Amino acid sequence: MKQKILFWTVSVILTLFLAVFQRVTGPSYPVSGKFTLGGETIKYSLPRSSDGQPHTIVSINVNDPSAAGKLSWKRLKTADPFTEVEMKQNGGKLEAELPIQPAAGKLEYKVQISKGNEAVALPQEGEMVIRFRDPVPPIVLIPHVILIFMAMLLSTRTGMEFFNNAPQLKKYTLWTIGFLFLGGFIFGPIMQYYAFGEFWTGVPFGFDLTDNKTLIAMIAWLIVLFRLNKSKNPKRLVLIGAVVMFLVYLIPHSVLGSELDYSKTDMNKPAAEMPVNK
Repeated sequence: MKQKILFWTVSVILTLFLAVFQRVTGPSYPVSGKFTLGGETIKYSLPRSSDGQPHTIVSINVNDPSAAGKLSWKRLKTADPFTEVEMKQNGGKLEAELPIQPAAGKLEYKVQISKGNEAVALPQEGEMVIRFRDPVPPIVLIPHVILIFMAMLLSTRTGMEFFNNAPQLKKYTLWTIGFLFLGGFIFGPIMQYYAFGEFWTGVPFGFDLTDNKTLIAMIAWLIVLFRLNKSKNPKRLVLIGAVVMFLVYLIPHSVLGSELDYSKTDMNKPAAEMPVNK
């Protein structure tokens, strides 16, 4: 009993670690920092994902009515010039809105905050990139997230059977594959269709790393399942499967994710004429 509690405890801790790691390392997580303006230290957070809400606002909490700001943006990987808009004071914040983009569309943008002769660029080098998606119903999003991390939990727990004197290898392997299939190959594609208009953008249709890493994890566990009864060391086999799954989950979420090719859209429309969210 104590051994089982230990195995599940370690599995839960590793899964929670990966959940947080996935959240904070991906390219959709906001970039935060601080800068000094007029002798005051100001914290900021710049969005890198628009999750289907009707307004995508860039906001800097300056708490200074004499501060001014400019927001510049352009469509990613296009020859568009940067469009510059003045940020407006709103309750101690400088705010400006980014224009609506189609699903998987991306903008690069930058902010300049000034006061008197001082000016600060955010980010200090280069530009931020923000990706847009369409709304995903909670009835799809929530099961996907739960199932995909339950698959990770079960994968880790299956790997823990390596240390068990009376392992239940096939049972846990089947549970891992079942949850991975439901989360990654049923709810995952449905969620992606709602968000970006495509069910699958990994191999053989594309290079979406999120889809491809899910595919790699499934292939690894299917190999484990089919080799389980033939292997001379099945416990080592499930440990390898768990390690592969763990390494796959160390790849940040949404890296090399869906990206709209603006050259295949209406490129004759100037970026400055694109609609701003109403």
